[in-house]
Parts: sequence; C-alpha cells; structure tokens
Amino acid sequence: MSDFIFKITENIVLGSYTLARLGHYVKNYGSRFVVIMDPVLKEVNLQTKILQPLIEQKIEYFIYDNITDGANTKEIEQALILAQHGHVHGIIAVGGEKTLHIGAAVASLINENHNIYDYMEGAVPTSGAIPLITVPTTIRSPFIFGTNIPLVDSRSRQVKLLKSQNGLCKLVLWDPNLALTLTDNQKSSISLETLCIATEAFISQKASFFSDMFSEKSIEMMKLGLDGSKSLEVTTPAETLLTQAGCLASIAAATSSIGIATLLALTLNARYKISRSLVTSILFPYIVEDAKKYKADRIERIAKTMGVTEEGQTADEAASALADNIRQRLAKANLPTRLKELSLNVDQLALVAEDAGQLDFMNSLARSMTSDELFDLLKLAY
Repeated sequence: MSDFIFKITENIVLGSYTLARLGHYVKNYGSRFVVIMDPVLKEVNLQTKILQPLIEQKIEYFIYDNITDGANTKEIEQALILAQHGHVHGIIAVGGEKTLHIGAAVASLINENHNIYDYMEGAVPTSGAIPLITVPTTIRSPFIFGTNIPLVDSRSRQVKLLKSQNGLCKLVLWDPNLALTLTDNQKSSISLETLCIATEAFISQKASFFSDMFSEKSIEMMKLGLDGSKSLEVTTPAETLLTQAGCLASIAAATSSIGIATLLALTLNARYKISRSLVTSILFPYIVEDAKKYKADRIERIAKTMGVTEEGQTADEAASALADNIRQRLAKANLPTRLKELSLNVDQLALVAEDAGQLDFMNSLARSMTSDELFDLLKLAY
C-alpha cells in the first residue's frame, strides 16, 4: 500500500439554518462576489433567503442565473465574462450539481488566458483560482471536493473533465432546510443516488481505509434517514440525517472514486438531459448484482448495514437481497425501474457507453471495464 497523505482544505458547515450565516462566512474571502444561482430557487421563493445574509453583512454581489442547459461551455463562458468584468473576489454557487459545476469552472478559469475549449481537451489551469463557496440545495455533491469537474462540451454534448486547482472550494455550506423544496420523487431518487455513490466509493479500486470510513458511515446514516431508528435514541430529523449521509458520501467519492452508475448517469444526462439521480437509481441494483461477483464481502457488509440480510445467508444471497431491496424502494416511490421508461432507445445507450469509456473515471471503477461492457450493463437495465 502506498503512503497515506491527507490534507483537507475545504471548510464544511452543515446544520439547520446555517444559511443565515452565509454572509458571516464569506466575508473571510472578500467583499465582492458573483452569486451563480439555480433559477429554480427564485421560483420556490428561496432567492431572498439566500441573499439576505449577504446584504446584512454588506457584501457586494451580482447574480448570474441564466442557467437553462446545465453546466455546459456556453453558459460557463457567459458567467466567466460576467465575473471577469465584475472584478469579483470570489464565487458563491447556490443550487444543484449543474450550478455548482459552473461555479467551480468560473472560479478555476477566471484568471486564465486560453479558450475554455482548450481546458475541455485536457489543458490544466496554471493561474491562481479565486475562492469558491458552494451552497448545495440537494444532499449530495460528489465532485465538489475533488479536482475533476464534469462539464458538458456544447459542441458535442459530451462530458469533459476540467482539471481544477487543488483546494479550489474554500467553503461548503449545507443547510438541510434547502432540500425541503424537493418533491417526494426527487427526494427518493436523490437518496438512492447518494446511497449508490457511497456504495461505489466503497467497492472502487481506489478505496482505502480512509474512504471506507466515510462510505460506511454514510450508508449507516442513509439507512436511518430513510427508515428511521428502531429505538428512540436517534432524534435527529430525517432531512438532517440524509444531508449528513450525502456529505459523507461526497467526501467518500472524492477520497475514493465514483463508479459505473454515476459515470453513466453523467454521460446520459449530458447527451439527453435526463435526470442523473433517476438513471443512477435505476442502475444501482444492477451494479450490486455485478459487484457481488468480485466484491462479495463488501456488498455483504452494505447489505447488513441496510438491514436486509437474514441469519445464515451467504454473501451471494445477501447481495441479491440488497438488490431486491433497492428495487422495492424504487417501486414504493413510484420511480422508473427500467431505462426504457425514460423514453430512451438502445442506439442512444450505445453512444452514452462510448462517451463514458473516454473519461478518466474508467481507471478507478470497481473492476476493469470496456465501453462494450458498459453498454452490456445498460442493455441489462433497459
């Protein structure tokens, strides 16, 4: 095993009503910011609540919310020009994954001189980034702690990875109350997606004793958040437990890696704008069934943590019970269980598999795979 080296740069603030202290925290990084905000927050009457703490601390800001097509290069270029002309000290990104990825790209590239497409093709930023503060409005953010930012190349609709500077994100502020605006279906699919992210990190070839700690605790807390406690000892609200589980799963993904389901969901979302959480949730039981062939002991541990095993079951039976449990949760939440229910065809899935096969994440999956094998898995879930 190689030497273990650990350095943490992000400050993580997680708790109910922590949003009220956003201005207090960001003033440590400057006094003028561009707030990159998911436009849906205005629709659900959250924009004022987000901006008020900045006003109270006399933080100057202006808003970029022209986000209509995800974290693609055209929208990043627009936000980048706005931030450069505004001479901002930092970026505040508030919203779901697409908003956070745009914020990360702008913070990383604001002092660069080359065309954004050079970085889509593998160039590495060499100038200094400006501070990035993120406020996720969902319970997970698996890429914000790492240095690979998935972006969509507007020319091809393919996912490309921007190699950002170390320590780009200075603060992650997680307020569980922000997730209360999600629909029940969204909460269910995102919760299953988060559970899948923690599972992928746990069975990845990059998993270590350190990432395992985050993965296993995330799964344990996700179980409590979804199903409650059998005793009265746990009194933490479900939304807080789920957000804590999501935070831990995100750290696990950064210290280990994402896996097959998350990778395919990324590329499918880029091509056809289909919900990542839905795709990941549908693929999740198939990932479990595939992993039991070579990571049976780890899948069995997850099954036990989720409370789906019985006394005397084999590892193979425990894995099957876990896959069945995931499918039952999908059915109970009235979510799709097959990819064909998302109005996709097999030809489209072939293109998605090819896109995924070109990303660096392929090197850290639970087992070595080709794009053909990814396509086989997609067909199985179709």
